[in-house]
Amino acid sequence: MEDVFRYDGALIDTRTDDGMTETTVPLDGALTSWLKERADALDTQAAAGADLLARLAEADLFGIGLARDAGGDGRAPGAALAIVAGLAEHSLSAAFVFWAQRACIECISRSPDAALSARLLPALLRGTLAGAPGLSNAMKFLGGLDRLRVAAAPAMQGVRLAGEVSWATNLHPQGFVTLLAAGNVEGAGAAVYAVPHGAPGLARVPDLDLNALRGTQTGALRLDGVPVQSATGAGSGGAWCVHPDARTFLPAVRPLFVGLQCGLGHGLARAALAAAHAASGGLPAVLAGEAAALGAQLDADARTLASGIDDGSLRTRPRDLLALRVRMVELADAAVRLELQALGGRALLRGQDAGFGRRRREAAFLAVVTPTLVQLKTDLART
Repeated sequence: MEDVFRYDGALIDTRTDDGMTETTVPLDGALTSWLKERADALDTQAAAGADLLARLAEADLFGIGLARDAGGDGRAPGAALAIVAGLAEHSLSAAFVFWAQRACIECISRSPDAALSARLLPALLRGTLAGAPGLSNAMKFLGGLDRLRVAAAPAMQGVRLAGEVSWATNLHPQGFVTLLAAGNVEGAGAAVYAVPHGAPGLARVPDLDLNALRGTQTGALRLDGVPVQSATGAGSGGAWCVHPDARTFLPAVRPLFVGLQCGLGHGLARAALAAAHAASGGLPAVLAGEAAALGAQLDADARTLASGIDDGSLRTRPRDLLALRVRMVELADAAVRLELQALGGRALLRGQDAGFGRRRREAAFLAVVTPTLVQLKTDLART
């Protein structure tokens, strides 16, 4: 069988709990039609994203690439990478919301607190509870690029959290749980906590005034003495503590966290290349070679990423993972620039750009998603 790695209902190689198999990870046709109709609205209108999480849940996407004992389908994580890329071909907003939900699901499924996992995972998988990862600051903190912005102070029954999460996606008004890291004022003893939307002292700031992806329910959170208690009222917040050691836990989940982000760029790049091919009934010969090279690099990176996530080897090759993440941004940007050349003046005409304006904004967004392109290059320069 032909060795391919495509996204929209395509063949991929992935491992299940029973070993290596070849399988398909299709996107529901009704979902893709819905996304095509609303892609521009999801990018430019906050209200357009009200039903997005529910539509993704209806397509049974959130358990793909998750272990069966956590409520998933038992496929290897590479299957989830294919889903995020497939969504990004139609709408980066949809793919970004999927990434946020799936990243939270992964973190909760790996928590040593089985009761916490049992309490949160079913609702997260059904999409009735939104997962809002607020871990950007924690990732920067672990990389020595920022101080920890949320402090955890001991209290009579657990800890109290104070500070801010300046960027969190999927803060759905129907209800959300955010994941964040908190420690003392120096950042020592940092743990990862799950904070439910109704917690006392938690305030959601209105959506950020974004230039793109406005339908992703992206805003900020302020924490003023938020209590994080254990079920028994003792210990250090066990019932809402995802992991007591952020320095151990976050590097373990980072490969999938970053790997799923790579799918954002891969899907966007494929959409731009397809649009470039369709712009004039086929690419001009002068652009064909560049398009073929970009497509080949996308295929190679997608296979390397999926296999490295599935077999765990990228955990021991963090430099390779970071390089893939950098190249994801570069490939998406290059593909959108090629689309611009193929479109010519139509790219600047409203209603005639075939989605180019949205893809141009989406490509810019990828460069500043944590870890940002600057952070990645800084990390690579130090390793």
